[in-house]
Amino acid sequence: MEKIIEIESLAELDDVAQAVLDALDGRTVVAFDAPMGAGKTTLISRIAALLGADDAVTSPTFAIVNQYEGSRTIYHFDMYRIERIEEALDFGSEEYLSSGELCLVEWPEKIEALLPDDTMVVKIEILSDTARRFVIR
Repeated sequence: MEKIIEIESLAELDDVAQAVLDALDGRTVVAFDAPMGAGKTTLISRIAALLGADDAVTSPTFAIVNQYEGSRTIYHFDMYRIERIEEALDFGSEEYLSSGELCLVEWPEKIEALLPDDTMVVKIEILSDTARRFVIR
C-alpha cells in the first residue's frame, strides 16, 4: 500500500514522521530515497523525537551509523560515502539490518543488495524551497 503526503512547511513534518511509524507494520528497515537537501535527516530527527530519543540527530556521514535510544533503539545510517558494498559489510551492516531494531537508511541505493525484501521506502520529492511530497510504501 502506498501513502502520499504533501507538506508546505517543516511545521507539518511531525505528521509525516507519524505516518512513517504508523506504516511500519512490523518492518524494521526504512530506506529514504531522496536527492541531496531534500530533508532526509530532518525527517529522521522527527521520527527519533516521536520515539522519545533525546539525542540530537545529525547526519552520520563520517561515522556512517549513529545510534539513538528512545522507546526503542534506532540506528541511523548515511551511506553517502560508501563506494563499494564491501565497505558496508566491513562495518557490520548486515547485523544491524537484521537486528530487529529500527534502521533508518539514507542513500539506500548504495547498499540495495543488503536491504531486506520487506524494507519500507520513503521517497521524498522536492516541490519548492519548503514544500515536499512524501511517498511511503
